[in-house]
Amino acid sequence: MKKIQIIEDDAALRRELRILLEGEGYAVVETEDYENLAAEIMKSEADLILLDINLPGINGEELLRRFRKEKQTPVIMLTSRTSETDEVLSMSYGADDYITKPYNPTILLLRIAAVFRRMNLTGNVLSWGGLSVHPAKGIISNGEKEIVLTKNEMIIFEVLYAKAGQIVSRDELMTALWDNEEYVNDNALTVNISRLRNKLAELGCDGAVETRKKQGYILWNSENM
Repeated sequence: MKKIQIIEDDAALRRELRILLEGEGYAVVETEDYENLAAEIMKSEADLILLDINLPGINGEELLRRFRKEKQTPVIMLTSRTSETDEVLSMSYGADDYITKPYNPTILLLRIAAVFRRMNLTGNVLSWGGLSVHPAKGIISNGEKEIVLTKNEMIIFEVLYAKAGQIVSRDELMTALWDNEEYVNDNALTVNISRLRNKLAELGCDGAVETRKKQGYILWNSENM
């Protein structure tokens, strides 16, 4: 049974979420202590975290940024804000998805299911350009240095890897990311592509992902690197 942790200071909303999630067969953990939240979240053993942006004493995005330095548990951000900037910031800090309140319960459950499906990535180790890529662990390494990719970054890499040397459209990548073409965000994809490029560059593969204007992206074949 998958365990989901709810970090939401609105008690009524927490209860609604618990009822909804338990009705779908998930185990639920509610966070009620917000005085030591930064320390508490690091101890989380949940399979997925629902994290509100507006929390007492700390911004949810800042909490996510700290969390991502140590753990890669999937996180879906919950917010009443509608600013596109908030969404881009959340994704840049490592959120796996983002949903605004009041949310549609069915859509939230679909988003959660999509994240769990993406967690079931193959455990095979991919070899590319002198790098070893571990999809299930979210790790990419050049033998000397190891870097953690977020779930979204790994999904993008896998899609590009499967068609190395060929153009992959933004629509293809967004479909793979969000699992539903109705809920895509162009800016979030751009942020994830930029982060993936930077991480590949850190491992000596600068320029590995090329932009083709109005067409998409190419991950160069390893022999071209």
